[in-house]
Amino acid sequence: MYRFSNTLIGYLNLLTLLASIPIIGGGLWLARSSATCESSLQTPLLVLGFVVLLVSLAGFVGACFNVAWALWLYLLVMLFLIAALLGLTAFGFAVTGGGGAVDVPGRVYHEYRLDHYSGWLRHRITEPGYWKAAMACVVGSKTCAKIAPWTPLDYLQRDLSPIQSGCCKPPTSCTYAAGSAMEAQDEDCYRWNNAADVLCYGCDSCKAGVLEQVRRDWHKLSVLNVVILMFLIGIYSVGCCAFRNARRAESEYPYGENRMSKVHPRWDYFWWRWWRDRREQLY
Repeated sequence: MYRFSNTLIGYLNLLTLLASIPIIGGGLWLARSSATCESSLQTPLLVLGFVVLLVSLAGFVGACFNVAWALWLYLLVMLFLIAALLGLTAFGFAVTGGGGAVDVPGRVYHEYRLDHYSGWLRHRITEPGYWKAAMACVVGSKTCAKIAPWTPLDYLQRDLSPIQSGCCKPPTSCTYAAGSAMEAQDEDCYRWNNAADVLCYGCDSCKAGVLEQVRRDWHKLSVLNVVILMFLIGIYSVGCCAFRNARRAESEYPYGENRMSKVHPRWDYFWWRWWRDRREQLY
């Protein structure tokens, strides 16, 4: 039974080793893409892929060949990964709590308010560099073009994604006369323009829509992180058993044998005592 942990950790790390190959391949493929949304993910994917590759390789070699130092390195990196993932998951749940969805009377879709989100998300989305990249991503996705042919009846009966609701139309409360917004309205009403390359991309509602989409995706990722975290903790526990087995193999002591001869002496010790006593009786 004491070899079971080595075999199990070997198979598990072989699977993660093979899984790192498509992760690295996906990162390299995204590096060749010109789309802003995809290229922004290449660095995290490449880093994750290479870390998984190296950690899995160390765990596989250490478990299958009883290399104690490789298993020690594997367990050390795994501990840092578990701690980092735990912190990231807690942070993700903290900043994605709640949401800015507001019901619109007589409509299926919702609208979103920027001040309903956490301070960290609001500060992040209002940074000029970050918002420029995010807006380029929204424009490049052609999300608004999908609802351009909608009729007023469609807006009454059909749902909208957060980005479509915030970036592709003015707030529902806006009223216009002769093509211009009336006084004493939401500031987004004055930022709206019917031009396809302008629309409401400069509105706070567009930033809120992007944050809502990020919040939903991040919340799903946080739930997935919890599952991965439990899986990693299980692998780490099995890895500790494999490390203990590798140490026993290096010291050439079989499993369960006590090193203290005075407490549990070896079998040849009794034969030596018997031979010594026999010689004393003869001579």
